Amino acid sequence: MTEKYVHHICIQTNTYSETIKFYTEVLGFELVQESPNFHGRLFNTWLKLGSFHIEIQTGKQHEELEACHSNAQGIVHFCLWVDDLNQEVARLKEKGVKFIYKNNEIIYKVENGHLCKFKAPEGTIIEIRDNKGI
Repeated sequence: MTEKYVHHICIQTNTYSETIKFYTEVLGFELVQESPNFHGRLFNTWLKLGSFHIEIQTGKQHEELEACHSNAQGIVHFCLWVDDLNQEVARLKEKGVKFIYKNNEIIYKVENGHLCKFKAPEGTIIEIRDNKGI
């Protein structure tokens, strides 16, 4: 049997430039390939972080995409594992990231650890966590 793993997720956006800047400059993804005029879309772009890829695409030309929200079916968020959650939160605050608070806290306890969440410019909810206690 061949090895199976998640290769990528695809995120569509109405805010292409802001989204690319956020994932590369704030979260540290590498821009791998940017394809303009891709099958009726202004852009289809590949980013990677380690072996994880994100495909960023605009809607088809003259199409305004609906906003995503956490009460929808399908993928609700994706999670990035970090070495030190407190250190990463401090770094992201310096970059101007706005966090999603729970019980008036940025970092909160859940089963098996601690986490926090924030939204990317296009509305994707991103969770970060580590395996250390607070």
